[in-house]
Amino acid sequence: MNNQPYYLSSEEHLATTFREQIEPFWQQHVTQGNFAGVAGIRVNYAYCIPKNAGYSVLISSGRIESLLKYKEVIYEFYRNNVAVFIVDHRGQGLSGRMSGNPHHGYVDHFDEYVDDLCWFIDNVVTPRQRGALHLLCHSMGAAIGALTILAKPDCFARAVFCAPMFGIRPALPGWLAAILIGLSRLYNSLPGTKGYFFGQRDYHADAFGCNRLTSSETRYQLFRTLYSQQPEIQLGGVTPQWLAAASNAMWDIEHHAAKIHLPALVFSAQNDTVVDNQRQARVAAHMPGAEFVSVAGARHEILIECDAIRQPVIQRILSFFSAGQ
Repeated sequence: MNNQPYYLSSEEHLATTFREQIEPFWQQHVTQGNFAGVAGIRVNYAYCIPKNAGYSVLISSGRIESLLKYKEVIYEFYRNNVAVFIVDHRGQGLSGRMSGNPHHGYVDHFDEYVDDLCWFIDNVVTPRQRGALHLLCHSMGAAIGALTILAKPDCFARAVFCAPMFGIRPALPGWLAAILIGLSRLYNSLPGTKGYFFGQRDYHADAFGCNRLTSSETRYQLFRTLYSQQPEIQLGGVTPQWLAAASNAMWDIEHHAAKIHLPALVFSAQNDTVVDNQRQARVAAHMPGAEFVSVAGARHEILIECDAIRQPVIQRILSFFSAGQ
């Protein structure tokens, strides 16, 4: 590992860091914009390029996430002379919605996410890129990222997948998942139903003690406060359409994993109850250049975990990308 002393933020001073450093940085150095994605859906993005940027990173975020949630990560990368580019995937964050209920987790096919990301790379990232371009993904964004690598195999130098959605929990057999999706679609065709898969609902903020995402109360509360203050980025549960599209995407990734040759780190959160760690390991084992790393004690959102878990991961990501120059 590179022993270079990287800048890393800390929980102890995070509220002050946000107020005195991160928010002013966001206003002064981050450029935001949008473009018309597939079928004219608005896709929002942001980027920042430090003066002495050594390389570039494209962030592909997870389900329900917004680029606004990544301010801490983006600031850390910026402070370490890394150019950062990020999109809000269609149907979430600041981007346009595709159903009558803005809380619906909806997409027809993951190719739509990939096509949006490819347009962003070609038209926004590439003209501004500094050095090699690396890919940093989380959860659903890792599925999108893997499919993008398959679509553009020479685009990225290295990739990091954090708690990748190569399988979801509960890990149901394919035949049973197909039956449940079909039943849910049939149910949702009835008058008065709300369009969600069974058990899903509009955005709801769980108390910290009930959350499955992180053991960092500081970062969890910052995340929930952000979503409370900017309700336009809130997103609820998934629809049968999204679940069917996700199932197809995950099978595509598993079937073609051997074609993902670039050097990659796959960080698996040991205490993850959202995605399927066994399927992660199986998929990673088929990627010729991948190293599978189980992160002890981590819940699903490794990038907003407590310092003891998060800082070694961020350090390793920065060292891994730096070695790819």
